[in-house]
Amino acid sequence: MNRLKEKYLNEIVPNLMKTHKYKTIMSVPKLEKIVINIGAGDAASNSKLLDAAIADLTAISGQKPVITKAKKSIAGFKLREGQSIGCKVTLRGENMYNFLDKLIAIGLPRVRDFRGLNPKSFDGRGNYTIGIKEQLIFSEIEYDNIAKIRGMDIVLVTTAKTDKEAFDLLNGLGIPFRK
Repeated sequence: MNRLKEKYLNEIVPNLMKTHKYKTIMSVPKLEKIVINIGAGDAASNSKLLDAAIADLTAISGQKPVITKAKKSIAGFKLREGQSIGCKVTLRGENMYNFLDKLIAIGLPRVRDFRGLNPKSFDGRGNYTIGIKEQLIFSEIEYDNIAKIRGMDIVLVTTAKTDKEAFDLLNGLGIPFRK
């Protein structure tokens, strides 16, 4: 069992039940999934850039990403409906906890000038979004092999009803929030 999942079951669940006064264990919020998204809008002109983004995301997550396509045409961006513009991967279960552990222990400390994550990046429904400027913070990515430095969005989806519950859950899991 992953150490984060063990920590969740043994420490976080009892703490959340006590502080938020939940009646059953099933009502305690939990991490449902992690969605990692890389937007590669420049792949419209060069399809090799999308292949590089897919390779990077596969290395980081350990899962094959799904290619995302444009929903509608935008002439200003030279974009047509159905054109490939990025890739995403959804992590659940063991892979999710392994990725989160790797992100907290290895990835975030390697971010330049890192002072903690913004505690206001919740969406009002208990989900938290992290924006990362470059994929080099992950140890699986080699600097010499990258085609282009790309950013990514990491969304932590929880079953929490409010942002306060989600904050307490993620803080307990070890997400380094800014003070």
